[in-house]
Amino acid sequence: MAEPQSNRLVSIDALRGIAVLGILMMNVQGFAMTPMAYDDPTMMMDLTGANLTVWSVAHTFFAMKFITIFSTLFGAGIILMAGEGDTTGKHFPRMLWLLLIGAIHAYVFWWGDILVHYAILGMIAVSARKMSVGKLTFFGILLILIGGAIMVGLTYLGALFTPPEGASEEQQMMAGIQENMITSFQAGFINHIPLNAMFAGIGQVVSLIFMGPRTLGLMFIGMALYKSGFLSAAWSTSRYLILSVVVIAVGVYLNWMSTTTMISGEFSPQAKADGLAWSFFGSVVLAFGYANLVMLLSKVGLFKLVIAWFASVGRMAFTNYLSQTLIMTFIFVGAPGLGLFGTVERVDQLKLVLLVWAIQLIWSPLWLSRFKFGPLEWLWRSLTYGKLQPIVKR
Repeated sequence: MAEPQSNRLVSIDALRGIAVLGILMMNVQGFAMTPMAYDDPTMMMDLTGANLTVWSVAHTFFAMKFITIFSTLFGAGIILMAGEGDTTGKHFPRMLWLLLIGAIHAYVFWWGDILVHYAILGMIAVSARKMSVGKLTFFGILLILIGGAIMVGLTYLGALFTPPEGASEEQQMMAGIQENMITSFQAGFINHIPLNAMFAGIGQVVSLIFMGPRTLGLMFIGMALYKSGFLSAAWSTSRYLILSVVVIAVGVYLNWMSTTTMISGEFSPQAKADGLAWSFFGSVVLAFGYANLVMLLSKVGLFKLVIAWFASVGRMAFTNYLSQTLIMTFIFVGAPGLGLFGTVERVDQLKLVLLVWAIQLIWSPLWLSRFKFGPLEWLWRSLTYGKLQPIVKR
């Protein structure tokens, strides 16, 4: 939900804008291909040459990084909206409306929705808003480690107890589901809803189990980063500079190890488990490095115009996130859409991402030059307060 410009931090908005754009680099695979192909890139279409390069770049520099940033900012946003007083203000109505909007998004449009996940965990995370920076950091890291033990541990168990013939049988079963999904998604929007809803329901349960502790931990970290002054670019330039160089270097190494491990292991269950172990923790490191870099650039006058540009995207992050779904649904789901699901290779998926980035970088500042909020930010705010909010700038 947006706040009037006078109460906003440009550094946070810019980071949120970069995050919502970066998320699309991974989400496009979920729009263009089946969930099975998202998890196992060998399941669908070509994975050689330029397509393998696109996957490698996306996995190394984007996978789980920008959703990590988004989760931390959601935590910071809880303090910004609910405050640290005895009451939580409009936080719970806000989360309940987000839950409803997210459910419509997930079950009607796209199975990969994250809003339901955030709404549920946001109602839990608000109880931690009064904690000190130290306690938030401690419990945040603890929850991330618990999440790692669950997600990485269960993935290793799956690899350990799946014999080669079992893996082959599982792939055959997944291939059958995949063919059914391709047929229904290409047939039309109404036809795609039943399978989409099934995958959405399964995905939400699985994400709460596998990713829930990590997301909650990141929300705690986001609160700590906000309270410490990190997200308001209040730290020294030299501190941001040193952290950017060191943390990004370490993060790139960890994630590159994940990418090369999976490729060299030919995406076997063991190779994917090893790759996840590298990327689960490496993504947190690299995301923090990216955030440091954005805070650093926010303090440098030469980049303030660029930062303000991305901040416009961030002020409309809710609208931009959901409009990405509308655009991609039109492209990949059948009538009234184009029905290109299962036919667009990764190289062309990248081209679509770049096109949507350009559209949102152009339209966000244009819209905000006339209006206080993005259209869906305005809707969410009006629902939360129970009355229509002023939107046009005076």
